[in-house]
Amino acid sequence: MKLNRLSLILAFGLLFSCSETKEASLEDFSTDDDVFASGETLISLAFGLHALETTTTNQKTLLIGVHGSNSRGYEWVYPLQILDKDTNLISFFRWNDKGCPNPSVISLLKIIKSKIDANPQIERVVLLGHSYGGLLVTAFAETWDSKLPLEIHSIASPLMGMGGLSSICEYRPPDSLNPGITLHQWRTVQKLDGAFKDLDFDPQVVEIKDSSVTRLPETYKGNKLGHNWSISWVADQILGLNQ
Repeated sequence: MKLNRLSLILAFGLLFSCSETKEASLEDFSTDDDVFASGETLISLAFGLHALETTTTNQKTLLIGVHGSNSRGYEWVYPLQILDKDTNLISFFRWNDKGCPNPSVISLLKIIKSKIDANPQIERVVLLGHSYGGLLVTAFAETWDSKLPLEIHSIASPLMGMGGLSSICEYRPPDSLNPGITLHQWRTVQKLDGAFKDLDFDPQVVEIKDSSVTRLPETYKGNKLGHNWSISWVADQILGLNQ
């Protein structure tokens, strides 16, 4: 009887642990009425890097989405789906957006290096960071010491710093970029961005030598182009859909 009871407990424990570590998949994402449920799946992932599809030898680019503070995940569903190509390994970095970015920057660097070692077919890394996540991927540029090219997209991000970032977190944006790194700053119109519109300055505006800067339009697909829509607009731009 004791053995059966122990077996039952272990079985329930295994079932519980499996449900807690369930991964997300691009194939299961929906952009219609279930987009919020798909977003919840993303943001419920454990901290770390998660591949959203099966790894193949054709995937030459490791493409990673990095969420912002208090993200609900849904804003990433459409962009990650349309950026999915045979040559891209689409992944999502879940991190502690309640803390300073530096620990997660270090963690992401270690994880990416491990991923590259395990997948020698990867030839470049692309990071898309939104809001606070854009600040993280921009700070990441200073740690990159791999020979592989790194492409960074910082989207609607307060790169100047807000709150206690500068004092508490000792954050500062990079002044310039090392060889092999490209940085694209995608800035929303401040008055239309719910995260920045009430500030008396635009925290997106910083000068980083050799980076490119694009100010987003005021509308997208007939809607106001605010904070969360910005990722979708940038994803379309990367694919040439906004040309």
